[in-house]
Amino acid sequence: MNCRRHGGKPTIALWMLVAVADIALVVAATGLLTALLAVLVLAVVGGGFVAVRSLRRQRPEPVEAVVRRRA
Repeated sequence: MNCRRHGGKPTIALWMLVAVADIALVVAATGLLTALLAVLVLAVVGGGFVAVRSLRRQRPEPVEAVVRRRA
């Protein structure tokens, strides 16, 4: 059992299933409207975080390519 690879797609799928189950538990405990509002707020905050990170990243300037002709 030592040949198992870590960080593959099955691991991501498992954590996605755990997240869906957590959302289902929150919906069952608090009610649909409250859970939808909480998920919406988390999505907006997460999207804002990704947008800010992508806008702050410095993009490299294109380098001028030297074109040489063959004789």
